[in-house]
Amino acid sequence: MTGRGRNDGVQALPCACANLRRAARAVTALYDDELRPGGLRSTQYVLLQVLAAAGKMTQGEIGRLLAIDSTTLTRSLALVARRGLLESQRGSDRRERIWLLTAAGRRELQRLERYWKRAEARLKKALGQSDWDRLQTILARVVRAVEEE
Repeated sequence: MTGRGRNDGVQALPCACANLRRAARAVTALYDDELRPGGLRSTQYVLLQVLAAAGKMTQGEIGRLLAIDSTTLTRSLALVARRGLLESQRGSDRRERIWLLTAAGRRELQRLERYWKRAEARLKKALGQSDWDRLQTILARVVRAVEEE
């Protein structure tokens, strides 16, 4: 991941979708690799982060925020809840679930933070601070552009 401005042997794919999906898989693998000693996958850790920041959210709100389909989100939430890191409450509508972090979930988030930070540091180092900052801006713009369609 060195050499800004060059593709470093990574062949450009014919569309934004394929390039974004490949980048997402590569970044997910990097974070999963760092988190492996802690016992959670990046997708599960992100759920802890989101709920730690929000306090509590409905499953629909989480899905919209993370752009995750309902089936995948249901499975991910159930896996983390089985470990005692999340709990759900019934919402105002019987079908609605409200999710929140448990005390064990907060401890787990703190315990795994060093692994997450190590993954972030690896990616930031490879990209450089300027490209890292631009990437964050561009990714947010991509999501907004798709949501506006």
